[in-house]
Amino acid sequence: MRQKKLIRPEPEDGVLSARPGAPSTPAAPGLHRLGMDARRDALLYVPEGASVDRPLPLVLMLHGAGGGGQNALGLMRALADERGLVLLAPDSRGRTWDVLLGAYGPDVAFLDRALTAVFEQCAVDAERVAIGGFSDGASYALSLGVANGDLFTHVLAFSPGFVAPPAQRGAPRIYVSHGTRDAVLPIDRCSRHLVPRLQAAGYDVLYHEFDGPHTVPPTVAREAMDWFLEG
Repeated sequence: MRQKKLIRPEPEDGVLSARPGAPSTPAAPGLHRLGMDARRDALLYVPEGASVDRPLPLVLMLHGAGGGGQNALGLMRALADERGLVLLAPDSRGRTWDVLLGAYGPDVAFLDRALTAVFEQCAVDAERVAIGGFSDGASYALSLGVANGDLFTHVLAFSPGFVAPPAQRGAPRIYVSHGTRDAVLPIDRCSRHLVPRLQAAGYDVLYHEFDGPHTVPPTVAREAMDWFLEG
């Protein structure tokens, strides 16, 4: 019988094909630029004590509008060595993530390449792969996390505005935080609307409202990381 040809998902589908595996070129501990783009690249942080013999949790962190990977990395880097986390913080191709500018495509392709590079350099625990972000990055993390729940086990959404997955795959667990005094993405129009929708769709959601503006308090970041590592 003739075998059917396998079709690689297109970036427009919002589907990521990279998967954890045995690293071929292990990266040393510390901060690395992936060198995938001269202007807008991606940062990889490997914690102290990392070894190819001990797969570690991975957090892919996405920045807000107008930011970059360095901004997103700062949210979690203080916890990386303490908790033994591999961090990946890419830059969006434009001022924000592709779907916010019209459609999935260039950022999905770049994230797939960046994840492939990380999996070639780091031993990653396939049971602890999170996508997270702040503001626009949180909306994008929710959208791609739901669409790629066969890769991402957890989603960390700090002050998201919306969720727009091109499909639903798997059942990632979801953490959402939002400030009650957020003037950028008001909580009543955003998380208080999003979270019930996610729960009604069957997702396991931990929701944390805090008294504050459009930000990620250190206590919230730590709570989210504890939830990711222990859940």
